[in-house]
Amino acid sequence: MSKEIGSDLPIVMASAGDPVRSGLVSSLAHPGGNVTGLTVLGPDLAAKRLELLKEAVPTMTGVAFLWNPANLDQKSSFNEVQAGARALGVTLHSVEARSREELERSLAAMKPNRPSALLMTADAVHQRYIGRTVAFALENRLPAMYQLKEAVDRGGLMSYGASLTDLGRRAATYIDKILKGAKPADLPVEQPTKFELVINMKTAKALGLEIPQSILVRADEIIQ
Repeated sequence: MSKEIGSDLPIVMASAGDPVRSGLVSSLAHPGGNVTGLTVLGPDLAAKRLELLKEAVPTMTGVAFLWNPANLDQKSSFNEVQAGARALGVTLHSVEARSREELERSLAAMKPNRPSALLMTADAVHQRYIGRTVAFALENRLPAMYQLKEAVDRGGLMSYGASLTDLGRRAATYIDKILKGAKPADLPVEQPTKFELVINMKTAKALGLEIPQSILVRADEIIQ
């Protein structure tokens, strides 16, 4: 998204990663322009996803983090994951992909030095080819944690992130307020209040992975 799309045109974000770091708003409390809405706290939850993945795979010693350096949100996510990996005593392998071609090269490069697991975000480029990444993880028996439930529905192991359904409903209230005369600059950007942990038990079985009960009891959805 870009603020350059008509400076006076109200824009409501339904699921922005980090609108402050990416320059869409001045601050969450005071957007200060024509953009407001909701954030998914993508970068802030990156370390939490790593923590959950480590809990699901206690033997994990190295994790590949697939990210897009061209995406400003992704740089923040990478910093968060780096700090989380150090805290957990896990070796972090940076896997960069800015396009479909680079994604294929990066996945192929992972095979010789296979990590213990794979961690992803919801970068738009990666989401466009999420089926390819899910298939790669399954083919190479690689436990993977995703940001969006869509990946788990397609065979991914786990996902954790803000509920997009809930954010969509809340975004509608912003549109209603703006249509009634409110200015985006006066409407604080809200953070998610509902998060979803989804686990695909069929995939866990295929990977020979026994998900700890401590995680199963926290799951919002378990796909059998």
